[in-house]
Amino acid sequence: MKNNSLARSVTRNPLTKAVMASAALLGLAGQAFADCERGALDAIYCDTDGDLVADLPADESQWLNPDTLIFAYTPVEDPAIYSDIWQPFIDHMETVTGRDVRFFAVQSNAAQVEAMRSGRLHVAGFSTGPTPFAVNLAGAVPFALMGSSEGQFGYSLQVYTHVDSGITDLQGLKGKRVAHTSPTSNSGNQAPRALFPEMGIVPGEDYEIVFSGSHDQSMLGVVAQDYDAAPVASEVVERMAARDLYDEEDVRLLWESDRFPTTSYTHAYNLHPDLAEKVREAFYTFDFAGTALGEEFAGVQTFIPINYKDNWKVIRTIQKANGVTYTQDNLQ
Repeated sequence: MKNNSLARSVTRNPLTKAVMASAALLGLAGQAFADCERGALDAIYCDTDGDLVADLPADESQWLNPDTLIFAYTPVEDPAIYSDIWQPFIDHMETVTGRDVRFFAVQSNAAQVEAMRSGRLHVAGFSTGPTPFAVNLAGAVPFALMGSSEGQFGYSLQVYTHVDSGITDLQGLKGKRVAHTSPTSNSGNQAPRALFPEMGIVPGEDYEIVFSGSHDQSMLGVVAQDYDAAPVASEVVERMAARDLYDEEDVRLLWESDRFPTTSYTHAYNLHPDLAEKVREAFYTFDFAGTALGEEFAGVQTFIPINYKDNWKVIRTIQKANGVTYTQDNLQ
């Protein structure tokens, strides 16, 4: 079944069409999946094989098979820049899938999850923390991470302060104003809340939390001394430094965690299985060398096959420690 209207809804009257598409999709799914095993998944999905992601609908009329694939990368400070950076990959995915591919700039994690849930977004990179929300609320199926040719991947939580702040360790954060990124962010909020108490510092109690909205804003706020410190993702800091967005001599690294999985690359659970296979092939066969994407993500050579059940276990553990439940109200 072709689904051209869902792709066109991104640019033509998106609000009205999003609501209509979402209602139709959720109504069909609700009827089909009334009684099934689903674990933490939303009631419109099933998980009969226990892999923690939504099953492909048995009813083929619910499969998405659009002429134009809509692809979105996780929300960033300047989406226009990333549209250009992702263009070599988009060209590759068009060749492999035989479909047009359009880059869709999203402004928030919630908007990105809702776009996939409503059927307007087919392939997406979700940040580490929001990935479980995308899986459970939007039927996202993670299948790849960026990594090295040796199969290594991941990033760490780093805590930075301004070099002139006088803060030299995590204990120095007591009584300070610290920028977290957003409630659902792993390294920007969930991991600090789960890990810092073991080191004698309780976020929200020992220091004031101010949500900046993004890792970029947290880091730039530390540089400008708008915040006393900030927990951020190492991969974002590295990319900002490579683009000379801040002077590394202006900040001090206070602490660094072990490594977490990076952005998950996913497809919608109800994407036609033949098309989903081609999408995965496009990721696994992409050569980063000599491309803008390869330059942006230094040290990355390939997309590595992964699965949500195994590779996001540590993230689910952190979120469980924070009492996180995967509801739309909790997604920000």
